[in-house]
Amino acid sequence: MFPKVTRLGAVLYAGPMKVDFYFPPSPPDGAVELARNAQKMGYDGFFSTETQYDPFLPLAFAADAAPGLELGTAIAVAFPRSPMVTAMTSWDLARLSKGKFLLGLGTQIRAHITRRFSTEWGNPGSRLRDYILAVRAIWDTWQNSTPLDHDGEFYKFSLMTPFFDPGPIPHPDIPVYIAGVGPYLSSLAGEICDGFHVHPFHTAAYLDEIVLPNMTKGAEAAGRSIDDVERTTTVFVMTGDSDSEVEQAMAPVRQQISFYASTPSYRPVLEASGWDFGDELHSMSKRGQWAEMADVVPDEAVLDVGVAAPIDKLGQAIKDRYGNRVQRVGFYTVGSTMGIDPDALQQVITDLQS
Repeated sequence: MFPKVTRLGAVLYAGPMKVDFYFPPSPPDGAVELARNAQKMGYDGFFSTETQYDPFLPLAFAADAAPGLELGTAIAVAFPRSPMVTAMTSWDLARLSKGKFLLGLGTQIRAHITRRFSTEWGNPGSRLRDYILAVRAIWDTWQNSTPLDHDGEFYKFSLMTPFFDPGPIPHPDIPVYIAGVGPYLSSLAGEICDGFHVHPFHTAAYLDEIVLPNMTKGAEAAGRSIDDVERTTTVFVMTGDSDSEVEQAMAPVRQQISFYASTPSYRPVLEASGWDFGDELHSMSKRGQWAEMADVVPDEAVLDVGVAAPIDKLGQAIKDRYGNRVQRVGFYTVGSTMGIDPDALQQVITDLQS
């Protein structure tokens, strides 16, 4: 069963959305000022990513600086960290944030797991499922003094002594989100997760044909509803005060799309819309033709992956695109809110939340 929406023509209309600020890659203490500003601007959440810096540390600063915001990793790479390590860091952040922490996990890809992190890779979907169950078993032990006894396919935990047990906290039900692009992880989110981070490289067609049906399938198999899983994404937005500024904002988004579309693992996104330029982009990337790749991406793809609208119409344009496909959004920094007047951006946030 798909999320219930009201259709007017070909457009999906839904209720209010949450709007999240995404902390740009920078030293963790920079989260203090940006979290305070995000709370002042009216954002609902503050998410950090794992790129050049640890994804958890900025949230400790943000928890103190902006207690009104939800805080989350979007995402932390799971496999380089023992589930015990992730469970403990999450437990501390749930305590610091008074229950506003959302744990977001992702698999990354083989090359990064084996060569950048020098840890094991194999059966990433099944491994992530076991990982989540292990983390929750650890939390249950700390909160309810349940004997630790997780005997999974990839992870086994059976020892927790009082010396290493942090004990219960006031808000122990930490939501777990995962990120993914394919059928398996969409189904896994429906089966056992509280939320799903939709990769920014997507289209409405891909959500309707791949993500939502598989999420529904996983949810129903577990006796749940897709409505039990909060969907969130960042949006490539192309905006400005005039049509010419909107058109100019398409260029960096087109370049970013060409990068994603050159990767074979994202090919299903192209196939959902009948686009066949993936092979050409992949070949160009192997030749190092990064600058020229954007020329291969047609306007149709840019406008289907991103949302283009003048700043005063941007909030409604995002809601028209997503309807009830997702419940919370952020702005992808490429071609989006850079240089936009703060008052105009604040109105976009209000429009999305209304």
